[in-house]
Amino acid sequence: MNDLINKWYRNHALLYKVLLFLSTTFLIVYLFPKSGKFKYDFDKGKPWQSESLLAPFDFAIKKSNEEIKNERQEASEKSAVYFDINTLVESSVLSDYSEKFKASFNDSIVRTHRNLYSVGESAILDIYEFGVLDEDYDYLNDKNVILLEQQTQYDETQFSNLTKFDGFRSVIERKLADNGLSRFDATFVSMFFNIIKPNLSLNASFTQNALNERLEGISSVRGRIEKGTLIISKGELVEGNKYDILTSLETEYESQVWNESNYNLIVFAYALLVALALLMLLLFLRKYRMDVFLDNTKVTFIFFNILLMILLTTLIINYNSQYVYVVPLCILPLVLKAFFDARLGLFAHVLTVLLLGFIVPNSYEYMFLQIIAGIVTILTVSELYKRANLFISVGQITLIYIIAYFAFFVIQEGDITNLNPTTFGLFVLGGLATLFVQPLIYIYEKLFGLVSDVSLLELSDTNTKLLKQLANKAPGTFHHSLNVANLAEASANEIGANAMLIRVGALYHDIGKMKNPTYFTENQATGINPHDELSSRESAKIIIDHTLDGIEIAKKHNLPDRVIDFIRTHHGTSLVYYFYRKEKELNDDTNDADFRYPGPQPFSKETAILMMCDSVEAASKSLKEPTTTKIDKFVESIISKQMEDGQFLNANITFKEIQSIKKVLKTKLANIFHLRIEYPE
Repeated sequence: MNDLINKWYRNHALLYKVLLFLSTTFLIVYLFPKSGKFKYDFDKGKPWQSESLLAPFDFAIKKSNEEIKNERQEASEKSAVYFDINTLVESSVLSDYSEKFKASFNDSIVRTHRNLYSVGESAILDIYEFGVLDEDYDYLNDKNVILLEQQTQYDETQFSNLTKFDGFRSVIERKLADNGLSRFDATFVSMFFNIIKPNLSLNASFTQNALNERLEGISSVRGRIEKGTLIISKGELVEGNKYDILTSLETEYESQVWNESNYNLIVFAYALLVALALLMLLLFLRKYRMDVFLDNTKVTFIFFNILLMILLTTLIINYNSQYVYVVPLCILPLVLKAFFDARLGLFAHVLTVLLLGFIVPNSYEYMFLQIIAGIVTILTVSELYKRANLFISVGQITLIYIIAYFAFFVIQEGDITNLNPTTFGLFVLGGLATLFVQPLIYIYEKLFGLVSDVSLLELSDTNTKLLKQLANKAPGTFHHSLNVANLAEASANEIGANAMLIRVGALYHDIGKMKNPTYFTENQATGINPHDELSSRESAKIIIDHTLDGIEIAKKHNLPDRVIDFIRTHHGTSLVYYFYRKEKELNDDTNDADFRYPGPQPFSKETAILMMCDSVEAASKSLKEPTTTKIDKFVESIISKQMEDGQFLNANITFKEIQSIKKVLKTKLANIFHLRIEYPE
């Protein structure tokens, strides 16, 4: 049992990666839309590239959304409006009119009295010919109207024939004018305001039911295609009815493919493809980025970012797929480049885009645009800590999106008349969203304990609390660290290493000397050497312990691991030669292991450069009457000794790069000592 537990413990890092791989695969497949994938790609207005296509099964030709929308609009316009009519109102109004008239015009002459009464009676009959509305309704004049009396059709007419409640006035005034009785206009018309009553009210239930019946009668299809029917031939343009048929086949195919009987099989197939893509990423890390592969936190970070981009894109597609370009996918290569390198950032970006190709519309167009944008991101954003660089790069990325989309649109449509400027606005929004990468990097640094160039820039400030302590407690060491930082930065620039990282590492590599500053020659301003009172072993231990003390101080001040690596490795496993030789003179059996630094040896270009620069700068103080020739031999001697000692075996640095570093160190030291270049005579 113990052996099994020990075996699991020894392989826990690998088991974690397996679990991370499986869980990420599961989550990505879970996010994918539950539909099949049509095996043919086609675009409207472009030739059919595949072989001639026959209908694989019977299916209906679906109407487009625009067609259905127009038909629904037409049905809504043609659907009748139903009003309830009260036929008793008219007789009641006539009776009230007779009484009101007698009371108002009892002194009129008989003939005029009769004519005026007849005009009013005729006007009432005209007003109630179809009825008077109880309120204003917003219907077109030619809208079909059906009048109901006790739920039974009473009459049918148009909305324009109905009298609005305040419309009776114009009818009465016209009648008076036609009969030469306009002089009675004011008195006669005012009498009707207390007489006329509405007899029509909207029957909302009947009206809505009639509309629903018409809308339900609209078919979503127009015709059928029989199995075996030739749909389109190779090379034929995909347009018009052909495009509609292919779109219908694609929809029907996807709905038939993803059904209960083969659901598990299709999910398994998706899982295989997603797992394959993620496996390629793990293999890439194992082959080219072993330091990242061995760090489970970094692997988790990479998988998390890929999953986050897929989640955001899925949410946008589920909401409205036309906003898919608002998702700032270029944040992914930006973040990975900031924490790792450009090659890893681009590789992960391409794999993510390939996975998103399963779920986005116009997948080829989407993948082309996103991969091109990712490449531009990697090529243009060089120094993320410089704010201007990020803004310029975002502008370039947005421009590339717009140009590529415009080209695709012209190829597909053949002209630009239907080009929607709103899409360009979406690209601009996506570009602005990319600017969120700065606060996102800060959040990631806190969550995952990583370090970016932005943090390195902050750490390189010599006014930081820790560097101020170093300057106060060990001024000689602080000055030495500044010189090493300048030498290392110049060397890193020469061979294309991370200059910002190595500068920060050089500034902090000797902070352990703050614990016992006077035991290091650069801090012995008084000329008193405390090593004179110690044995060689005790002196060697104090010298060696400054790396361990430095690690302890660095962790206490929360320095990133990438910076602490320089403290660990800047002496590698080298020998404290002075005290070893001194002890050797007293005891021939002295073990050199007691006088060696614990290591580890440098394991990157940056840590290897720091070891060279630190040794050369420290030893250069012992040069007496330096000349160019002396400096050249001096640099060659120190670095050659380190190579012979095997200090650079674990660092991925070449002989050519070491030669370039030697050249930089020789030039820089010559400048420090203000030497002229010796020209041959």
